[in-house]
Amino acid sequence: MRLSARNQLTGKVVAIQKGATTSHVSIELTGGAIVMAAITNEAVADLGLTVGEPATAVIKASDVMVGVD
Repeated sequence: MRLSARNQLTGKVVAIQKGATTSHVSIELTGGAIVMAAITNEAVADLGLTVGEPATAVIKASDVMVGVD
């Protein structure tokens, strides 16, 4: 897989929580951190995502927001 996005985090799928139209996919990275992505159920099926299989989180964002109380 070749992408222009520089932020690619490789790990393994540890959970897939399906909703009505969207799934939350949790990927555990080396060191134990978890990255969660919200993608369509159709994308989960198209990618053949299953728990325990390797996957890469590709992060492409133009803004990062921080909030405090």
